[in-house]
Amino acid sequence: MADKLKLRPLGDRLIVEPLDQEEKTAGGILLPETAKEKPQEGKVIAAGPGRWDEEGKKRVEMDVKTGDVVIFAKYSGSEIKIGDKKCLIMSEKDILAIVEK
Repeated sequence: MADKLKLRPLGDRLIVEPLDQEEKTAGGILLPETAKEKPQEGKVIAAGPGRWDEEGKKRVEMDVKTGDVVIFAKYSGSEIKIGDKKCLIMSEKDILAIVEK
């Protein structure tokens, strides 16, 4: 997907591809699309250069980079469609954690 990406996030914004939730519960019950919770985990597919400091003279490097798997706030970001995939554009401040491997 990143190869075909024609978007370049600005400032401290990221493009995140939400990761699919489980199709069934631990007990084996299949969940319909309407019963699934909104994903809160995703993979960063593009990252901006970072925000400007208070004086506007220097870029502040972001903690998140392309390829990171992140946990983000439940209702954060603006949903966009890239090809047939739904993605989110969000600010770095909406990222709660980076998933360590």
